[in-house]
Amino acid sequence: MTSTASSTDTRQGQATADQRPTWQQRLRRFGYAAPPTSDVRDRLVPPYSEPSPRIRAALGLRGEVVDRVVRWSAWGGPLLVTLMAGLMRFWNLGSPRAVIFDETYYAKDAWALVHNGYEANWAKDANDLILQHSGHVTVPTDAAYVVHPPVGKYVIGLGELIFGFDPFGWRFMTALLGTLSVLLLCRIGRRLFRSTFLGCLAGALMAVDGLQFVMSRTSLLDGVLEFFVLAAFGCLLVDRDRARAKLAAALPGDSDGRVRPDAHTAESTRLGWRPWRWAAGLLLGLAIGTKWNGLYILAAFCVMAVLWDVGARRVAGARRPYTTVLKRDTGITFLATVPVALVVYVTSWIGWILSPTDGSGGYFRNWAATDGKGGTWTFLPDWLRSLWHYEHEVYLFHVGLSSPHTYQSNPWSWIVVGRPVSYFYESPSPGRSGCPSDAGGKCAREVLALGTPLLWWAACFAILYVLWRWVFRRDWRAGAIACGIAAGYLPWFLYQERTIFYFYAVVFVPFLCLAVAMMIGAILGPPGSDERRRVVGAAGAGVLVLLIAWNFIYFWPIYTGTAIPIDSWRSRMWLDTWV
Repeated sequence: MTSTASSTDTRQGQATADQRPTWQQRLRRFGYAAPPTSDVRDRLVPPYSEPSPRIRAALGLRGEVVDRVVRWSAWGGPLLVTLMAGLMRFWNLGSPRAVIFDETYYAKDAWALVHNGYEANWAKDANDLILQHSGHVTVPTDAAYVVHPPVGKYVIGLGELIFGFDPFGWRFMTALLGTLSVLLLCRIGRRLFRSTFLGCLAGALMAVDGLQFVMSRTSLLDGVLEFFVLAAFGCLLVDRDRARAKLAAALPGDSDGRVRPDAHTAESTRLGWRPWRWAAGLLLGLAIGTKWNGLYILAAFCVMAVLWDVGARRVAGARRPYTTVLKRDTGITFLATVPVALVVYVTSWIGWILSPTDGSGGYFRNWAATDGKGGTWTFLPDWLRSLWHYEHEVYLFHVGLSSPHTYQSNPWSWIVVGRPVSYFYESPSPGRSGCPSDAGGKCAREVLALGTPLLWWAACFAILYVLWRWVFRRDWRAGAIACGIAAGYLPWFLYQERTIFYFYAVVFVPFLCLAVAMMIGAILGPPGSDERRRVVGAAGAGVLVLLIAWNFIYFWPIYTGTAIPIDSWRSRMWLDTWV
């Protein structure tokens, strides 16, 4: 090597004299050697956990066999959990054969939407006619005023087009997305915790949550919203790993192959167009196009993504990580989310936009040409001005909605399952609708949107644990889970005077399950725990999981509308507010 080359060699990442901390410089004269630090590569992209040597020894399997099982379990475990969830959700999906709760709006709106391009006004006896004639009814053309965007109804309508305009058809897509949400959560949990076991545990917990289960078997919009939000979170998580891997690959290594922080690399490396972040923007647009509360989630996830970038740049060695992120990453974060979500949202109205403008199309479609004539915005296309007017009217409806409802609830009560929502109830006589002939009296047949109580009550403690991990241990995983819960939950406290319902909470159920899984991981014990600690932790965690599973099985009849004796029904009404 030439002397010129030698003079520019900084030994690839080792601290130079002007970079080394002062205390290290002073202690070097006494023979001090700094302890080895962890490879920055592992801090940026931590490896997935491997089975401990004790487990390998207990199984008595060869190393390559164990490695093959570990590789298989990365997808095999989540798929098995998803299969279990799917069997439960699709079992007898068409029962009750009735239009239950708000299916009276969304099932019919979806059918009109996929035929007309806009929602229509149905006759008062439409529900009975649909059930009597197996959906073979004439679709009305008189436009209806609806207050939710069309994406979720298009999703429901897809199932109706495939399987028919009947209970199975209008519940099919929500059941499918509810099942796929379990798969997503397993994989998201695995990536978040770097543990296939904890990922599958989070998915299994959601598979046996009563609220998510009931919402998966009912054609309401909130289950569709949950799927899009969870998928967007998963895309951001993948983007986080890939961006950090790109930073790690750009950092210089020393003679031992160890990657060290480097300020110049951390502040100058560009992370590219980040396709997973664009995918998240598309999914968040679909979420907003399902229900407007997706806007809060978009804002929260954007802040979270920016903070993730700050953390990555800081670990890589950036001296001014916030400034670096502002220069290098914030622009692409904004472009990939806000404009993309806006374009997706507007595009979702394409059926309404293309409907006739002569008064026979969608509601308010001809507003710009009639009541909206004149003004300072006439240079905009009529369809855009009409759509803006529609959205403004919907906003006024939402903020002013205060008509009382039997099952409305305050968000303070949601987390403790204070006031669930009854979607369907009837009292069949013995020998009818599944009521045993020897019941001795009428039975109760109910579909109750009730989260598995023991899971939700455990989640109350899990949320406290997650907040503690985030605030005092700076655990980014806990912060991500807290962000998901807060984005889906806290905005409802702004509208406590509105008529709102507990089932809105299904949007943050996946994050509650992640919180409980994280808490159970702590109960099991950290890596390196002695055998006694592991046994005690496994016993405690196992008891909790089994109790949650038992609790779901116990409430199964009132999740599925199964007829049971009235005394059995009463025994399941643990709180007076559940009736």
